[in-house]
Amino acid sequence: MVQYDCPYIDVSDDFTSTFTGVHWDFDATREELESRVLVKATNREELHKSLQALCDHRKMSQYELLSVKSDRAILRNRVPETEAMKTIRSHGGYLTGPFEANNGSEVWNVGFDAAENAEEALSALEQNNEFAVESRDMISIDDFLDLVRNVGSAKQLLDSCRDLTAVERATMKQAYSRGYFRSPRDATLSTLADEFDVSCSAVSKNLRRGQDKLIGSAVEVFEDETE
Repeated sequence: MVQYDCPYIDVSDDFTSTFTGVHWDFDATREELESRVLVKATNREELHKSLQALCDHRKMSQYELLSVKSDRAILRNRVPETEAMKTIRSHGGYLTGPFEANNGSEVWNVGFDAAENAEEALSALEQNNEFAVESRDMISIDDFLDLVRNVGSAKQLLDSCRDLTAVERATMKQAYSRGYFRSPRDATLSTLADEFDVSCSAVSKNLRRGQDKLIGSAVEVFEDETE
């Protein structure tokens, strides 16, 4: 989605920064969207330039910097309802996931309770907006319940991935792409050791540590599923 009245899109078009709305609440009285936004930039200097540009933007109703760490920051912002947001809401649409602005455009996750509402909204959006539908899915009540029930398990698996060190992550990724885990194997410890310019024992240790973290987390999820 390309909007011409969205501050996040404007700033992301001018700077190498990405804005991800991780939490939001729409104020119908003020016709404003309040969001907690994660800002990621290529470096600290670019981050500060992006934050200043966003703070000074004419469409920014409220700006509050909550935290900064290296090349990332979290903001609490209020922006007026954009024309595209109003169109989607007027047809019964609603946000179903994080929105992300990057390189002058924005990705939305939007839901509708009826297929005809979605078609009408898309038709109305075509009049004044540039956009492309990347995917469309129908979610059944079973899919919805499965999603809600397994948020904790998904978070646990994600945390285990984040717990990998940079070396463990690189080793696991290379081992998988080279076919080390296939049967028969397309790569050996010696093959991987040559690629990383380390000993076979070092590769083996990194693989064992990575597997222990990932498989251990997966086993815990399996146990939760069978309870």
